[in-house]
Amino acid sequence: MHEIPGMIKPDLQELPQITDRMTFLYLEHCKINRQDNAITVLNEKGIFHIPSAVISVLLLGPGTEITHRAMELIGDSGISTCWIGEHGVRYYAGGRSLTHRSHLLLKQAELVCNQRKHLNVARKMYMMRFPEENVSDCTMQQLRGKEGSHIRKIYQKYSAQYGVPWNGREYTPEDFTSSDPINQALSAAHACLYGLAHSVICAIGCSPALGFVHVGHECSFVYDVADLYKAEVTIPVAFEITAQHPEDLSGTIRRKIRDEMVKMHLLEKMVKDIKFLLVPDETSQDEKIMYLWDDKIHTVDFGKQYHTEDDIE
Repeated sequence: MHEIPGMIKPDLQELPQITDRMTFLYLEHCKINRQDNAITVLNEKGIFHIPSAVISVLLLGPGTEITHRAMELIGDSGISTCWIGEHGVRYYAGGRSLTHRSHLLLKQAELVCNQRKHLNVARKMYMMRFPEENVSDCTMQQLRGKEGSHIRKIYQKYSAQYGVPWNGREYTPEDFTSSDPINQALSAAHACLYGLAHSVICAIGCSPALGFVHVGHECSFVYDVADLYKAEVTIPVAFEITAQHPEDLSGTIRRKIRDEMVKMHLLEKMVKDIKFLLVPDETSQDEKIMYLWDDKIHTVDFGKQYHTEDDIE
């Protein structure tokens, strides 16, 4: 490996801070390679060079090819990579989060495992969706009741606005075509939202499985996050497109949702909202990425020789 020309793998301390990078970069219909410490992107317009040090997350859309040499550079530079559908409407696979720190995952696990904190996060999620409601003292049963009432009103609102009959949310996950057009449209729209949420959650180092409203599924947190935006994004789009009676309903829905997510900068909004839910008081990131656990004072410095108890007091 040392004989191969190119970028020498940097120490973790040499990598730029996440705040200094241009965060998410979406690519499609191109071939990705590397030249020295730059990622090269070849498409019909030519070759573009992108310094690897300025990217946090690389989103690979349809029609992308990537070489082993490029992935080597991406891994050495601490870049998260996600293979997704067009503009994030599907999540297929991902490699390493954009951070070496585990603080978001640890905080997520802490909040999930503490019943009082778990309930508080669930309340925050409902307050984000329905800010006009005071749910600070609500139980989960009361939250579910309020949600059901709000969602019914939202469905009825857009049904009347677009003249699309609404008889309730009825669908079979294994049989997409068995439901009526509006339920097909909702399923297609929600799937796009789940894809983007899954990509963001994995990219920032959280667990898709550790949910607060949804539990027990490998994508519980994905459904939690996606629910924050359904009333604003997928439900109105589903009714709007269904009213137009397009020949390709699901395809038209996916393209419309894609455009809406880009226009709303939904990817960036998801990152901010997840951090608000998990670490609302965090103002800056500690440069250290590893500690030693201590049962009395939580953590002590890594990379230090400890001889006596006095050394950690």
